[in-house]
Amino acid sequence: QVQLVESGGGLVQPGGSLRLSCVASGRLIIINNMGWYRQAPGKERDLVARISRGGNTNYADAVKGRFTISRDNAVNTVYLQMNNLKPEDTAVYYCVANVVAGHAAQFLEVWGQGTPVTCSS
Repeated sequence: QVQLVESGGGLVQPGGSLRLSCVASGRLIIINNMGWYRQAPGKERDLVARISRGGNTNYADAVKGRFTISRDNAVNTVYLQMNNLKPEDTAVYYCVANVVAGHAAQFLEVWGQGTPVTCSS
C-alpha cells in the first residue's frame, strides 16, 4: 500500500506565502510524475503544477510566476512553494503521484487526503 501525506496548509493573508509538502511512503519501487491539484468549494479539482522524476515542470496559468513545484527523490517528497497568495487561491490542495509499487510492480495513481489553504484578510 502506498500513502501520500500532505502538510503545510493554513490561513494566510493576501500577498503571503505558504509551502506545502507531500511525502510518499509504502512499498514504492519508483515514483514517476508528482503533482498538486486544488479544489475550491463548488468547483472541480484542477491541476496546479506537476513535475516529472527528472524535474520537468508545468503550471496552470493562474499560478505561473507565483508558485514553484520541486521534489526531493531521496526522501520521496514533493513541495509547492506558494508566494503572493490571492483569495482565489483558497482551496483544498491535493498531492498526486504516479508510482510503481508492490510485489507485483503495479502502476498506480495515488492521491493524498488534501490540505486546506485559505487566503483571506
